Order: sequence, then structure tokens, then C-alpha cells
Amino acid sequence: MTSIEKTAVLEADATHRIGAELANFESAHLTRRKAALTLALLGAALVVVGIAATSFGSVHISLIRALSDSSSSDSAILYGVRIPRVLMAIVIGAVLASVGAALQALVRNPLAEGGILGISGGGALGAILALILASRVGAQDVIVPVAGFAAALLSTFAVYRMALVAGRIEPFTLLLVGVIFNAFWGAAIMIINSVVNFYYAHSILFWLMGSLEAPSYREVAIIAATGVVGFVILMSRARDMNLLSLGDEAAAELGVEVDFVRRTIFVATSIMIGAAVSVSGIISFVGLIVPHMLRLAFGSDYRLLLPASIIGGAAFMVAADLAARVIIAPAEVPVGAITALCGGPFFIYLLRRQETRTFS
Repeated sequence: MTSIEKTAVLEADATHRIGAELANFESAHLTRRKAALTLALLGAALVVVGIAATSFGSVHISLIRALSDSSSSDSAILYGVRIPRVLMAIVIGAVLASVGAALQALVRNPLAEGGILGISGGGALGAILALILASRVGAQDVIVPVAGFAAALLSTFAVYRMALVAGRIEPFTLLLVGVIFNAFWGAAIMIINSVVNFYYAHSILFWLMGSLEAPSYREVAIIAATGVVGFVILMSRARDMNLLSLGDEAAAELGVEVDFVRRTIFVATSIMIGAAVSVSGIISFVGLIVPHMLRLAFGSDYRLLLPASIIGGAAFMVAADLAARVIIAPAEVPVGAITALCGGPFFIYLLRRQETRTFS
């Protein structure tokens, strides 16, 4: 047997071994019964939290009266304010959590989440500029979300181009470029905030901290449609995400087009982030907390983790928004402040956990 033939045999054996390991991993961690029970449990939690969020708020209403008497003030509050807000919380939470799970697979880092790539900051900057300029011409309800989404896409393109190394996306470079862009966008927003009047400064604060105040059914439908397209793309790459966790070389040997998969995940998640930021502002840590808690509870198979993150993220965001509405009622706390209070300590825990693993 020649050296070339020996090399070919060794490569074939290695590929077969890695494939067998992956098959064992997938069969050990995911069954149809486990997936169904997990998603049913998370769905039940979402239903419970959703009912609570429609029942409670800064103003007490009777659900029975709201549902039975369409002319009552309770009905107006339920259908005009609370239901669209709960629906928007479901959509935003689902988007942010699924994006966080996908980005953690993309860069192979459990500390990654949507806001870390600089896309959220770029979208917020565009929305804030539009908020100030559009006040002079009107039509803020249309101009501000469109400007935020467009700015997020421009930020995506800039981050993508800066993260390319020899025509390939390098995970570490992508993270570093995202952190730099975040700092730049944050500085630009602070400069704008320092020169505008109090009215604009208050609005800018709510964009920076995130808010789900007064959404419309049309906005919910647009963001949901964008999210569904992104979900479908990410789910179609769930098995590739499992393979990426084995390393680039192992994934390539098993037939994964690593560069194409990374570009697909990055573009899909960027569009989803841009859509979410365009209506809610910057809501941080949802994409960090939810996927990691679900990974600890149900395993790291992305065929289950992605749909679980969608439902779990929706439930978490609805609960956070409910807390934001009732904690100092009748005043309201930005929902991003609630998620940051939860996410800050959790981020430190994950960081310490990573350090312990590195040095142990």
C-alpha cells in the first residue's frame, strides 16, 4: 500500500469515527419524545406567563368583562394595549433568544449574544437620528423603525467586511470587530444625547434601555414575519451547528461548507436583530441567559435548542415586560433594565465558569 493510499485510509477512518461520535451524541441527547415534552413544557410556561401579562398591569382590568363586553374600557385596554404588547414581547424574546443560540454556535463561545456584534448599537443609532430628524417632518412611527432597520443592516455589512480574513469569517475577529463597533456606536449616541434637549434625551434613554411601549398589530406582524424567515433558515442549519461544535476541520470532513454556513447564520441573525432593534431598542442579555439555561437543562443539540430558545425566550421576555410594567406602577421601567439586572450577574457567572474550565 502506497503512502497516498495509507493517508486516504486514515482520513476515511477519522471521518467515520467523527461521524460515529456525532451520531452517538445526537441519539443520546435527542429523541422525539424528549423534544415534544420539552417544547410542551416551555409552551405551557409561555401560556401561563402570557395570561398573567394580559391580566396585570398599571391599571387593573377584568378579563371576563373585557372578553364579554366589547364596549367596556377593560376591552379597550386589553385589545388596544396589552395584547399587542404581549405579542410584541413574544416576538422580540423569541428573536433575541434564538439569535443568541445561533451566534454561540457561530463563534463557538457561550458568552456571545446579539448585541455583542455591534448590530444592535448601529440600529439604535440610526433610529435615534431618525427620531430627532423626523420630529420636524412628522411620520415618526414609520421613519424611525425603517431607519433603525436600515442602519442595523449597514452595521452588519461593515462588521462583516471588517471580520473577513483571507475571504473567511474568523470567529475571534468577528467578536473583536463587534466589540469595537459597539463602543463606537455607543460613543456616537452619547455625543448626540449630550447636545439634544430633555425631551429627546428621555426618548434616547428608552431606546438605549429597550422598551415595548405602545406597539401596533402591524409592527408585530412585520417583525414576526421577519423572525419566521430567520427561524426557518437557522433551523435548516441546526445539524451544521452541531457539527461546528466539533471544530472547523471535523465539520468540513463531515461535509459542512463551513464558510457558507457561517455567512448564512451571520446574515440571518443580523436581519433578525435589525428587525427587533428597529421597534424595541437595545434589549440585552436575553440571547445570553435563555439559551444557556436551556442548554444546561436540556442539552446542546441545536435541533432542540433552537426551537426551545424561541419559546423560552418569548416566555422570558413576557415575564420581564410584566415586571417592567408593575414593579413601580403606574410608572414604567424600561424592559432592558430588567433583563440587564438579570443578565449582568449571569454573565459574570458564565465568565467565571469559563475561567475555571480554562485553568483546571
